[in-house]
Amino acid sequence: MQELNIQKTTETNEALYDLLLLADPSKEIVDEYLVRGECYTAWASDELAGIYVLLKTRPQTIEIVNIAVKESLQNRGFGKKLVKDAIEKARQSGADTIEIGTGNSSIHQLSLYQKCGFRLQAIDHDFFIRHYDEEIFENGIQCRDMVRLYLDLS
Repeated sequence: MQELNIQKTTETNEALYDLLLLADPSKEIVDEYLVRGECYTAWASDELAGIYVLLKTRPQTIEIVNIAVKESLQNRGFGKKLVKDAIEKARQSGADTIEIGTGNSSIHQLSLYQKCGFRLQAIDHDFFIRHYDEEIFENGIQCRDMVRLYLDLS
């Protein structure tokens, strides 16, 4: 399996936005959490392969608010490596809990997060209806509800 070089970044450019908008179609929402969070990029050789953003949401709690792998590089295990790296960064920062939210229609993501140890926590009904102007469809399912998951790090 190809190695990933994951590093913190403070820059934002079109290539980063292309990835961030794969996971969250609202540039306004992305911009809002980018200024408060820590952004990490993943490189496969010299190619930008993935990205994730960590945000401290409460004392001792960090959330993965965005995570994405370049479409042409998906299904190679990079997503799992990003999730595992985010878990380790949260652990190193002293967090007791890491959380993530995804759409009810995000079948592959829900599977990945549970394989990485996350457990179902809550459902924020109609989250995507309330916060996004345009309807989102994925896997032939309308994305309406935010499925919240957590992992206990202690």
